[in-house]
Amino acid sequence: MSSTGNQGAGAKAAKAVVSELESMLSESPSSDRVCLKLAHILHVRRNEVALLRLEKGSLRFIFPPELRSAGVLPLTGSAVAARTAATRTPLLSNAFMRVKHVSLFEAVKLGVEVEDQSQEQMPIQKIISVPVATPGGNVIGVVQVSRKGLDSSLAGADFTGEDLKQLEQAAEILARMPFMQEGAEI
Repeated sequence: MSSTGNQGAGAKAAKAVVSELESMLSESPSSDRVCLKLAHILHVRRNEVALLRLEKGSLRFIFPPELRSAGVLPLTGSAVAARTAATRTPLLSNAFMRVKHVSLFEAVKLGVEVEDQSQEQMPIQKIISVPVATPGGNVIGVVQVSRKGLDSSLAGADFTGEDLKQLEQAAEILARMPFMQEGAEI
């Protein structure tokens, strides 16, 4: 297929993300339901999606639920999510284990489907991280999608520019979800 054809397929896939998430807006879905849909769309496991909301100058996990009580990430910190929010810059890394990052949250036991227990506490090998911002440009959170595994070759396919575009479009819709507003019930 030509590169033009690939771009067309990517644009269609990105539109599918937008339409699937957009249709959920009117239902006022839970953050859990939206993140599970995002995992399905981007072909990752439930425990490979993270959604953080900006609260009082720090980022707090709202998904996965097991990390809601794990504390906050200060925007001044070195965590990838903090850098994504502070710089308003997306990140795509298919060599994430070589990047210095806070791995504290990777050690938290997450609820995983029975068939995925082997992936339970695997390190993040690949990641895309995108700021969630209002149409006015105010960052209100960060959404991250990762691929976990013992090593990069076992973590699945590399993320592509199209994956990043899909997550950026998803972030635009996430910004309009009620649960992303500071102080909203999760």
